Amino acid sequence: MTTLSWIIERLLVKPTEGSLTDVVITADWRCNGSQDQYSGTCYGSASFAPPTENFTPYDQLTEAQVLGWCFANGVDQAAIEANVSLQIENQINPPIIAPPLPWLPPVEIVPPMLPQVEPPLVNAETPVAAVDEQPVVSDAPTA
Repeated sequence: MTTLSWIIERLLVKPTEGSLTDVVITADWRCNGSQDQYSGTCYGSASFAPPTENFTPYDQLTEAQVLGWCFANGVDQAAIEANVSLQIENQINPPIIAPPLPWLPPVEIVPPMLPQVEPPLVNAETPVAAVDEQPVVSDAPTA
């Protein structure tokens, strides 16, 4: 089942509009959808005329309220959600595929070779003799 969510990503405001302050004039919206490992998205913006009544101060706005303005000002919620759902459906069941050409032999996919391991480099500050020297152990009795 496809899960859809709407978000407001950004609001553009006019600092002053008549006697009002911080008046939202544009909202950037996005509709995201997902189903298992598949996803789709659609985004856009909606512009609004200055309010004539029922002004809500900027710091009291809710995302749901602004989304309602978007849907009332030209954003077709049902069409956008159908678009996002179709994006996901087309990933699950691609409407167009590109099978191998029938007259060519099948291509064998060979896994990549493992990288060769480089030997560790000796620190240039350490003399080579110091690295190679091992203490001499002898079974011979000491005199």
